[in-house]
Amino acid sequence: MASNFLTAEWRKLAIANYSVDPKILLPFLPYKTEFDTWNGDCYVSLVGFRFINTRLKGFSIPFHKHFEEVNLRFYVRYKDTTGWRRGVTFIKEIVPKPALTFVANAIYKEKYVTLPMKHQWNVSDTELSVSYSWRHRKFWNNFKVIADPQPQEIVPDSEEEFITEHYWGYAPVNQNCSSQYQVEHPRWKVYPVKEYSVNVQFDQMYGNEFSMLNTRQPDSVMLAEGSEIAVLSMTKLKD
Repeated sequence: MASNFLTAEWRKLAIANYSVDPKILLPFLPYKTEFDTWNGDCYVSLVGFRFINTRLKGFSIPFHKHFEEVNLRFYVRYKDTTGWRRGVTFIKEIVPKPALTFVANAIYKEKYVTLPMKHQWNVSDTELSVSYSWRHRKFWNNFKVIADPQPQEIVPDSEEEFITEHYWGYAPVNQNCSSQYQVEHPRWKVYPVKEYSVNVQFDQMYGNEFSMLNTRQPDSVMLAEGSEIAVLSMTKLKD
C-alpha cells in the first residue's frame, strides 16, 4: 500500500478551462494513458491555488509550509485491473521555492519551475476575490476570480465534477514509462463565479502551441474551496 509522501491543504483553487485540439497535447501524453474528455471536448486548465501547512513525509520544512502554485494541466485516464483511474497531467507547474521544484522534478518527474509569485485573497459579505500572479521575463501574469462568498455543493455529473474529481497524477518518464501517484481529498465545494480576468502570456510561459490562448476567453471558470489533501508515493507504469 502506498504511503503519504506529502500532506497539505489546497485552498481557493481558481480554474480556467479551455477546449483545445488534442493533437497539441499528444507530445505531453504519458505512456499507457489516454485523453479524458468532457462531452467530447479535450480541456486544458489553468489552475492557481495555495499550499497551506505542507508536510513532507510528516515533517514540516522551514519556509516551505505556505506557498502559491499555478499550473497548466490536462485530463487523462488509465485502465488497470480494477477499472479506470482518472487523472491529470501537468504541462508546467510554477512555485516560488527552488527546493519544491527540485523535489517534484527529481522524484515525481514533474515539470516544475521556480518564479516570483504572489496572491491576494479578499472576502466580504457579498464578494470573494482570489488572485494569483507570477513573473516571467519581467511580465507579471495574473489570474483573478471574483465569486459569491457562499460555497455550494458540486452538482453530480456536472462540468465542475469532471474538472475536480480526478484523483491521480501521471507524468511521462520516457516513451515506455510513466509515473503515477494518487491524490486523496474529500469532495470539494465551489463558489459561484461572478467575473474573472486572465492576463497570461501562454506562448511565453508554455510554448508556441498554446499561443491561441493569449486572446481566447476560457470556456468556463471555477473557484473551488479545496481541502486537506494527501499525495501518495509514486509508482511507475511500464511493460
